[in-house]
Amino acid sequence: MAKKNDKLMIIIAGLVIGVIAAGLSYLGNPKNMGFCIACFLRDTVGGLGLHRAAPVQYIRPEIVGIVIGAFCAAFAKKEFSSKGGSAPMTRFVLGFFAMVGCLMFLGCPFRMILRLAGGDLNAVVGLVGFVIGIFCGIFFLKNGYSLKRTYSLTKAEGFMLPIMEVVIFVLLLAKPAFLFFSEEGPGSMHAGVAFAICAGLIVGVLAQRTRLCMVGGMRDLVLFKETRLLWGFIAILVAALITNLVLGGFKLGMAEQPIAHTDGLWNALGMLLVGFACVLLGGCPLRQLVMSGEGNADSAVTVLGLMVGAAFCHNFGLASSGEGPTPAGKIAVIIGIVVVALIGVVNTYVKAEKTAAEAA
Repeated sequence: MAKKNDKLMIIIAGLVIGVIAAGLSYLGNPKNMGFCIACFLRDTVGGLGLHRAAPVQYIRPEIVGIVIGAFCAAFAKKEFSSKGGSAPMTRFVLGFFAMVGCLMFLGCPFRMILRLAGGDLNAVVGLVGFVIGIFCGIFFLKNGYSLKRTYSLTKAEGFMLPIMEVVIFVLLLAKPAFLFFSEEGPGSMHAGVAFAICAGLIVGVLAQRTRLCMVGGMRDLVLFKETRLLWGFIAILVAALITNLVLGGFKLGMAEQPIAHTDGLWNALGMLLVGFACVLLGGCPLRQLVMSGEGNADSAVTVLGLMVGAAFCHNFGLASSGEGPTPAGKIAVIIGIVVVALIGVVNTYVKAEKTAAEAA
């Protein structure tokens, strides 16, 4: 009965989130981007001046809302726990390269679902790559991959990222002269601040209560034949699709899709890198934000890796555009796949050999 109730809860949460995500596009967010963790982190670091790509600079209240919503839900249910110390630099690097993959595809796993719901068939190719990447990560999980245990930390450590998000939100409201706001392009498209922050809070609470995670859903299906988490994203897809059809936000095809390109190979390879890195991290970008709100300092470090990755991609021409990927971006994705594979090897086989030697 408990499992049945859990599945029903996650389906309801997915339906609500799907309607909110598609609704945000109707209210002003870019098309097929009512929610995108990667894109919104990229816009936010641009708004803070960490990159100077003028079309993608705006502090996204949705990111603030997710972290604070998760924080409030965890605190209310006595699930807030300040912990960390599990290979923080490795997590930073994995977060960095996950963002490289996201900005090759132009979206995180969450946006991949929303692009599908908007009729963007390029996302089907991305989904194929994403699944392959998850299987790559699962290969290492089955052979003992681990980033070692976490440790209890002072509460101050767990509060750091939520406090940082509050400060960023205050900056958005105050609009000091040192911030940057796009006058054209995706960064100039946004729902009202009140709608955006409320949407983020709701998604943060629902994602915290249901442990919603696209990577976790596919991982659990393969490893444990457990479909609960996957149902959440199926519900998001269905709800967003219906909402788009009702609001006129559906356009079937591959060409001329909003903030997307049609290079199938690099869409697939970008999402392969995302799936691979996120399995080794233990969660997708949305899940990392939620866990950082729960006090997980390792997830907070991962979020910082995502943010630095976004700044790096735009400062050095790695990010794709609607016209396609850049040569530097292609090289970065290949390097990312190699680095993530090496992290998998080191934390599976090298560690296992060391443990066996110590035992002998």
